[in-house]
Amino acid sequence: MRTVYLIAYDIRDPKRWRQIYRIMCGAGDPVQYSVFRCELTALELQRVQSALWSELNLNEDRIMVVDLGPIDGRGDGCIEYWGNPRVEPTDRSATII
Repeated sequence: MRTVYLIAYDIRDPKRWRQIYRIMCGAGDPVQYSVFRCELTALELQRVQSALWSELNLNEDRIMVVDLGPIDGRGDGCIEYWGNPRVEPTDRSATII
């Protein structure tokens, strides 16, 4: 089951920040600088966590992971944008061919 996560980070070193940003671009959609909306399974979340932890300096950096719930429940619509979002939320409508 896929779950929506809001992942935000505060990275002190610019080199580490760029590496964390690259990892996160592969995991979800940026909604603000250093804030990503991710739809992940438990295994995918574990892989992202492993990739992030290998780059972090836990004495200087901080990452926040917020579980917003399943994508077909509350997690799908609980993020509210005021102003122009950087990316549009993912359209998950099915097309049968």
